[in-house]
Amino acid sequence: MLQLSDLKIAIIGLGYVGLPLAVEFGKHVPVLGFDIHQKRIDELKSGKDHTLEVSPEELAQAVQLHYSATLEDLKDCNFYIVTVPTPIDQFKQPDLTPLIKASQSIGQVLCKGDIVVYESTVYPGATEEVCIPVLEQVSGLSFNQDFFAGYSPERINPGDKLHRVTNILKITSGSTPEVADFVDEVYNLIIEAGTHKATSIKVAEAAKVIENTQRDVNIALINELAVIFNKMEIDTEAILQAAGTKWNFLPFRPGLVGGHCIGVDPYYLTHKAQSIGYHPEIILAGRRLNDGMGAYVVTQLVKAMLKKRIQVEDAKVLILGLSFKENCPDIRNTRIIDIVDELKEYHIDADIYDPWVDATEAQHEYGITPVPTLKNGQYDAVILAVAHEEFKAMGSDAIRALGKESHVLYDLKYVLAQSESDLRL
Repeated sequence: MLQLSDLKIAIIGLGYVGLPLAVEFGKHVPVLGFDIHQKRIDELKSGKDHTLEVSPEELAQAVQLHYSATLEDLKDCNFYIVTVPTPIDQFKQPDLTPLIKASQSIGQVLCKGDIVVYESTVYPGATEEVCIPVLEQVSGLSFNQDFFAGYSPERINPGDKLHRVTNILKITSGSTPEVADFVDEVYNLIIEAGTHKATSIKVAEAAKVIENTQRDVNIALINELAVIFNKMEIDTEAILQAAGTKWNFLPFRPGLVGGHCIGVDPYYLTHKAQSIGYHPEIILAGRRLNDGMGAYVVTQLVKAMLKKRIQVEDAKVLILGLSFKENCPDIRNTRIIDIVDELKEYHIDADIYDPWVDATEAQHEYGITPVPTLKNGQYDAVILAVAHEEFKAMGSDAIRALGKESHVLYDLKYVLAQSESDLRL
C-alpha cells in the first residue's frame, strides 16, 4: 500500500480542473502535470495560463510541479488523477472518448500498487464499468489486486475567485476501504475545507452528477416562469426579488444554460437511467426547456423589433458576450451560439463582442470571429448576453449608443434596471 512519503502524483489533463489541482498539490508533493497538447505544456512552462484560473504568481509557488506531454515521463508516478473533459456528442449522448484514451495512456505505464483516481463527471458506474476494464486490458494488471482506483468529483467553478479548489469541500472514494482512506488522506493535503468520504465510487459519481442536474431543473423552472410572466407582461426579476424575501426561496434566475457542467451532466444521468429501463421525465423536460431558450430569446427580440417597425431581414444585431458565463474566457458549450444560429434563420447578421474570449479559439470552435472593437450607431438591436464586469461598467447610455436611432436593447442578465432596457428575460 502506498504511503504519503512515497507519493508521486500525475495529473492527466491540465485544463480548468486539472491545472488548479496540480498547482496546489505541487506546493506539497512531487507532481507531474501531463497534457497531450504540447502548446499547453509550453505555455505553462513559460508561467502563463490562458484560462486565467491560475495566476503567474500561483504557478511559481508550485515548486514541485513539472509539466510534460511525453507518456514515458509518467512512469515514475504512482498516484494518477484524471481530469479530462467528458462532453456529450451531437446526439446528446455521453462522449467518453477522452476518458477512455486517458485510461489507455495510464494503462501503458501502470505498475503494481498504483492508484488511479478519476475526477471527470460521469454517470454512476462508469469508472468501474468503462475505465477499469481499459486499465486492466492495457496494463495486464488485476483491479483491486495489482492496482486500485478512486473517484473524487471536481467542483471547479471557472472564473470564480472566491470558491477555489482548496476551500471547496471535496468528495472522495476508493475501490477498497483502505484505498478510500488513503485517497481521502491525499486530498486532505490540500483541501482546507475538508473532505466527505463517500461509501463507494458509485455513490461519489452519483453525487456529482445530481449536483448539476438539480441546478439545471431549478433553472428550467425559473425559465418557464419567465416565459409565463413575459406573456402576462409582469417583470420576472421584480417577482423573483419579492419571492426571495422568504427565507427558503431558492435564488435562481432565468437564462441560457451552457458550459461544461450544468448543460451537460444531466445527459449522463439520463443516459444511464434509460440504459436500465427508466425514462426520466422531469430531468429531460428541464433539458428541453433550457435548450430552447436561445430560440425563445430571438423570438422575443424579433417581436420587439417589429413593434418598433425595424426591418428584421438583413438587420444587424450586436451580441455582448460569447463565453458561457461572466468574467471567464471559457466558451465550452456556450449557448450564445443558439442565439447566433436562430438569428440566421431570420436572415439577421450578428456581430459578437467579448473582451474575455480568444478570437482564434472562437473561430476554431464555432466558426465565429468576434469583432475587436465596438462602434456606435451601428446596430438595430443589442443583446446583453453575458454579465461581464466590462459591460456593467459601460452602463445603459454607452450600450444604447451602440444602436441606431431606433433599436432594441435586450438585457438577458439583469445588468440594467428595468427602465433602461426594452426587454428582459
